[in-house]
Amino acid sequence: MAGKIITVAQQKGGSGKTTIAAHLAVAFSNLLGRQTAILDTDPQGSLGRWFMARLERTGEPDSDIDLRTASAWGARYEAQNLAKNNDIVIVDTPPKMGIDGRPAIETADLVLIPVAPSPVDLWATEPTIDMARAEKKRTLIVLNKVNSRARITGEIVAALKKLGTISADTMIGNRVTFASSMGDGRTVLETQARSVAAREISALAREIADALNAG
Repeated sequence: MAGKIITVAQQKGGSGKTTIAAHLAVAFSNLLGRQTAILDTDPQGSLGRWFMARLERTGEPDSDIDLRTASAWGARYEAQNLAKNNDIVIVDTPPKMGIDGRPAIETADLVLIPVAPSPVDLWATEPTIDMARAEKKRTLIVLNKVNSRARITGEIVAALKKLGTISADTMIGNRVTFASSMGDGRTVLETQARSVAAREISALAREIADALNAG
């Protein structure tokens, strides 16, 4: 049976796509015991650079996480190939993707859409939702960079419900530790395993796993 493909997509830059993709890869691999691969289709190559930093730090190949890169048009082919030998494939996509980003959506079992709690990020989310719906793909919105006490967070949650989307119960806080942990190819799950940030990522990975199993 082929593995599940999770495409992380968001039109707006700075949404935290790559950070979430890397953290989920480690969570699925190290916490949930899934053979995991990542596919970087963003020309900036940030996820690939994180992976290479990971290899340089350990000095040996990471046997639990595999990496491939591809153009946006090559995403479907590479993702499906990776799914033959992995339980989970996480695809990182470029921001502002147009029609060339469709293959990454077409091949997904789940389209994960990070949204920061701001009206601008909410507006930027609608084209990705529309593209996923056109391909009849399940979507899961993840509120990222959240200040749980801010009124705007509640307003964005209400606005997302009006769009008819499903949002993850787990919200990811606005914590610098997520980005800072990635400098040498790690994540908060490894640098601060007992932190609130690590608990948030663990909870999100388990929620996504449950959603995939339910599908």
